[in-house]
Amino acid sequence: MPFIGEYTHSLDTKGRMAVPVKFRKQLGNGAIITRGLDRCLFLFTSNEWEILAQKLIALPLAQANSRAFVRLMLAGAMDVEIDQQGRVLIPDYLRQYADLKKIAVVTGLYNRVEIWDEARWKGYKSKTESASDEIAEKLGELGI
Repeated sequence: MPFIGEYTHSLDTKGRMAVPVKFRKQLGNGAIITRGLDRCLFLFTSNEWEILAQKLIALPLAQANSRAFVRLMLAGAMDVEIDQQGRVLIPDYLRQYADLKKIAVVTGLYNRVEIWDEARWKGYKSKTESASDEIAEKLGELGI
């Protein structure tokens, strides 16, 4: 089943966040969390992570942009477990990267979950919504 929807959850003082109930079954007992793009975090199932990791390690080692992107994604990755209360502990370095404070927005993007600081998400979403016509036109050029 795909990850879909947008949910708001709080982080406790230890950096734990409840995973939306609808996502828990797909994630099983654990998942992989890493730095995402646009200063959010990506949360993957083990299977989806393996697919992405194989693509990343196949990128050309001689290209600086490839090395940088691989480092961003792979070096920042961490296995996380879902506890009995349905929470994951987000490591400090990832909370700092995403500037996560008290409230997080958890979004389902089909094959991955993104975790955003609430204020950052609102700003990103507003900017994207205001440019939706232009974005749709560009996607139309790609056949979507």
